[in-house]
Amino acid sequence: MTARKLIIAIDGPAAAGKGTLARRLAQALDLPYLDTGLLYRAVGRRMLDAGLDPETHPADDQARRITLADLERDDLRVPEIDRAASLVAAQQKVRAILVDTQRDFALAGGGVLDGRDIGTVIFPDAPVKLFITASPAARARRRWEQLAADPAAPDREAQIARVAAELQARDTADAGRAVAPLRAAEDAVHIDTDHMTADEVLAEALRIVRERTGCPGSDCPGSDCPGSDCSGTGRLRAV
Repeated sequence: MTARKLIIAIDGPAAAGKGTLARRLAQALDLPYLDTGLLYRAVGRRMLDAGLDPETHPADDQARRITLADLERDDLRVPEIDRAASLVAAQQKVRAILVDTQRDFALAGGGVLDGRDIGTVIFPDAPVKLFITASPAARARRRWEQLAADPAAPDREAQIARVAAELQARDTADAGRAVAPLRAAEDAVHIDTDHMTADEVLAEALRIVRERTGCPGSDCPGSDCPGSDCSGTGRLRAV
């Protein structure tokens, strides 16, 4: 049995938990993983470093120059980059450049990709599409914690409120842009992570993957498994 190259598309707003899920799902299924949002963050970072305003200057030249080192910087998840990434992502030429990068990554051997338009634009025919959501309050708290905030800070609630406002602004920009707006694919399965642990979210995602691909998991019959992406051992595979 020749298996397809399994591609899993995970979309959703910032701080909903899609990155955590995508990394763990890729590890569980032995698939390559790409955080596509980092591509746009890296372009935004390069724009700011060059003294260019991504709201008024084209960013396609910087998009062509990003390297692995750009993606490994430790200053890509700060508020100023949230805004810059959203602005460069709205530029059609930038998206065209990075779309090819994302497709080439997964077509080589399958993969798990998370972003905002993976299931609608990058891989609309992906066999598994997930849309991860959470309440604004939960997302603000998670992003605040990601920023290494002091849990004992006297203005903790005010800080979280500011983060919530920043996330709302990002949501509005992402959903309202003319090019590849944030939205769920019609055939995506929605997972609300508000009251779920990371382990519970992973378990639900694995259940959906097996349901969509036909592999029964622990009850896999081996070489006769009906799952086209199954390795014959109950473990889905990339190729």
